[in-house]
Amino acid sequence: MKHPRRAVREEVLTGGVVAAAIILFVGTGSEVLSGAVQAFIGLNGGPDRAVTVALILNVALILFGWQHHKKLTMKISERTQAAEQAQFLADTDMLTGLFNRRALMIRGQKMLDDAAQANRDVALMLLDLDHFKSVNDNHGHSGGDKILQQAAEHLTRSLPDDSLKARLGGDEFVAMLNIPRGARAAVDVLSYDLLVGLREQLRYDGKPVHVGASLGVALAQSADTSMDTLIRQADIAMYHCKDSGRGRQIWYESGMEMAAQARSKWENAISAGMQNGEFTPHFEPQVELGTGRILGFEMLMRWESAELGHVPPERFIPLAEHAGLISDLSFQVARDAMILARQWSPSISLSLNISPLQLKDPWFSQKLTKLIVETGLPAHQLEVEITETALIEDKALIHAIITSLKNQGVRLTLDSFGTGYASLSHLRTLPFDRIKIDRSFIAAMGHSPDAKAIVMAVLRLGESLGTSIVAKGVEDGATADALMALGCKEAQGWHFGQTLSPSELLSLLQERGLMRDTSLPSNQDTSETPASDYKQAI
Repeated sequence: MKHPRRAVREEVLTGGVVAAAIILFVGTGSEVLSGAVQAFIGLNGGPDRAVTVALILNVALILFGWQHHKKLTMKISERTQAAEQAQFLADTDMLTGLFNRRALMIRGQKMLDDAAQANRDVALMLLDLDHFKSVNDNHGHSGGDKILQQAAEHLTRSLPDDSLKARLGGDEFVAMLNIPRGARAAVDVLSYDLLVGLREQLRYDGKPVHVGASLGVALAQSADTSMDTLIRQADIAMYHCKDSGRGRQIWYESGMEMAAQARSKWENAISAGMQNGEFTPHFEPQVELGTGRILGFEMLMRWESAELGHVPPERFIPLAEHAGLISDLSFQVARDAMILARQWSPSISLSLNISPLQLKDPWFSQKLTKLIVETGLPAHQLEVEITETALIEDKALIHAIITSLKNQGVRLTLDSFGTGYASLSHLRTLPFDRIKIDRSFIAAMGHSPDAKAIVMAVLRLGESLGTSIVAKGVEDGATADALMALGCKEAQGWHFGQTLSPSELLSLLQERGLMRDTSLPSNQDTSETPASDYKQAI
């Protein structure tokens, strides 16, 4: 292939030759034609032979040059089209047809510069789909691609033609709009319509897909605003939106950046704490009402940071969830607890609280089974607690995880019953071994007839289903007595002892003779399948 500059030089040269030939043709052609006319009317013998030959050669040269000119023009046109095609491929997200990040940064910066000169504002909207991972998990990546394409089409339909629309990657989209100074209300209207449409219009195989979006908006009002700054601000606003409820739009404010920096600092501290072994399991007793017999312990995470001191779970667990660290953190602390539980009497269970985010992982059951094998804890001695709110995220996936865990011999508890979204159909279709009544009902029982009625109803429900009922948050003897009078047999709370460290727990069990007989292998003191047999399940 010839270099474009060489092709241009050939085109110029050919054009010059053709032009010279035409000039020569004009000069000689008139003489030949004049002689031919005179010969025709008998005035002389005709045109000069040499001039005639020159004319013929000129015509041939013109025809040759013109043909070559047409070929060169076609080649240059083809090269131009190829260059335009290459530019299109370089600027376009091929899945959605929107601009890609590269084109967004270039065109967006020009848009900012033009707006500053025209005394306009630019609003940058960063949209991230909510619960998009569940689409890939349920329908595969091809299904996820279809949803992304529908989202891009809706974005194009909902926003003005002159707006700049791009896909950043994954399930993140960006739109930039020119607006008059101070016209934020117009962006609010567009954002509302955009979000409502996404919730209502996304489909897979004709069925609605429960995917919404969180939208962060940043405003460029000064000439020195850069694309990097604007995208970062919109991203911070978008994550602030996710933290505060999802499914809506939030404008960026300067305080959000400080909060994001503080959150980043905390997340880095959590990562460092995990590496340094600062997170440890603690244990809350679960007892049999009336006898006080220990039935098991619920594992609670505690963090003693070398830098920050004691950090309460209500502080670090949401941060770990936001940072995507909760799964690794939970398994790390659960491993320590499960190794410790191997020393307990086989009659004492270990309960693990599972974050709803962990239950979005299709491999959760396999990961927990692998941990059972590695620690050697008999599966029947392990209990997994699932909150009601987790049941609404992805019913099919939750059902598969619960069924898999039950098949391994793990016991299952529905935690904090009465405060979430569980229905009787969940209790009928999912094989829960126990139900825990939320502490808010237990605390209000003494002064609220409604709370007491709910506790009584749950106890009767447990009897009809053949499911054990545990009362959470029992803080005093009067509450314990009232529960026994209603027929409740199991409870936990500070009335039965405060949360115990690993060393305190072992001392308690040794005093009560509740340690495992270490002279026997752990799989000989139970009728359950030996831990080694679980290797086949992974």
